[in-house]
Amino acid sequence: MSTDAKLVAAVKEHNATPPAESKAMTQEKWKALPVLDPFVRGLSKNALAEYLKSKGEESWAEVFVSGADGTKVALFGKTTSWSHKGKEKHDVRMQGKTWVGQPEVDASSGVEQIQIGLPVMDGSRAIGSIVIGFAVSKLK
Repeated sequence: MSTDAKLVAAVKEHNATPPAESKAMTQEKWKALPVLDPFVRGLSKNALAEYLKSKGEESWAEVFVSGADGTKVALFGKTTSWSHKGKEKHDVRMQGKTWVGQPEVDASSGVEQIQIGLPVMDGSRAIGSIVIGFAVSKLK
């Protein structure tokens, strides 16, 4: 999945020309936005989000894609943080490695899940990341 052509293209585009709203967003502003805010909905309804939803599985509680700067490119639903830059969740993936979190109740979805993060790879270079939160109750 981390080398999927549509995913790579969307992250490359975000990295090259981040939307103006993305440049102005901060963690504090993000936390204050309601789930139905047009900016949040834009990230959950854009072409990449819709494409990923079509690939989704029942066990996926949440999915979000981040650019190299840690900010969101697409998501299934509003995440707790706008950017994960500076956190292991993002920084490990930017080294081209997979990251696996501990089981936890996710603050944004309210679901007990295990997050797995993959680097989005453009050839041999990590250009962003994708995190999939797997609902523990739906794992077999």
